[in-house]
Amino acid sequence: MTLPVYRTIADMRAQVAAWKADGLRVGLVPTMGALHQGHLSLIDEIAPHCDRIITSIFVNPTQFAAHEDLDTYPRDEAADLAALETGKADCVFAPGVAEMYPDGFTTAIVLDGPARGLESDNRPHFFGGVALIVNKLLSQSQADVAIFGEKDYQQLRVIRRMVRDLDLPVEILGGPIIREADGLAMSSRNVYLTEAQRPIAAKLNGILKTLAHSTAPRDVAEEEARHALLAAGFTAVDYATIRDAETLAIPDDNTIERRALIVARLGDVRLLDNMAAI
Repeated sequence: MTLPVYRTIADMRAQVAAWKADGLRVGLVPTMGALHQGHLSLIDEIAPHCDRIITSIFVNPTQFAAHEDLDTYPRDEAADLAALETGKADCVFAPGVAEMYPDGFTTAIVLDGPARGLESDNRPHFFGGVALIVNKLLSQSQADVAIFGEKDYQQLRVIRRMVRDLDLPVEILGGPIIREADGLAMSSRNVYLTEAQRPIAAKLNGILKTLAHSTAPRDVAEEEARHALLAAGFTAVDYATIRDAETLAIPDDNTIERRALIVARLGDVRLLDNMAAI
């Protein structure tokens, strides 16, 4: 049986209405396509929490700045649909840009709290675009539960805060990071890495582990991580830091859980990774 693909909000809502009329719980796995095993693992993770699974595929223009890779972001819908056919997804929601952002669209979302700093220092537009599209997808799908990967850890914290602050009736799950055999976190953008860059990229995870388990003062551990990344061959380091795992603020004596986060660059490729810290 071919997996149903819905292109309009009306068609997607009609399918969800039919499921909910039968008392079924609906799950949403939002993606921008270019699916890899990390995405597919999110479908497996959400499956025990719902009766029907929607996987959305939409490359969201509002989270890209003019100089970023919107036009070249990897897209292969045929391959994505083929990958989803063998899994637990029940349908695909794949709208076009005009469906999601029709002429005259003017609404924006302003964020603070966990959206402050880190990614926002480098991509100030990013979380506003993410929050906007996630709100729209949650509304369009009427999802009871949705899942986002922990690889984009700040994004996960921002979405959870937004859902709480806006009283949205949806449970937000976090899916564990899926890694390549050498430890590199799976990402659609890994295809941009050259053959020469790939072994350098693999060193990021080891440096992150050292940062996460360091017993040195936080500022010392962070500086050592930055030096290690540059010495390993990374072009630049956007940040290597330890933060409060919930708020992403600088940790203090009251911090219960901490998170180590790194973003380093190899040429034009930004590589993100994170893990729990001691």
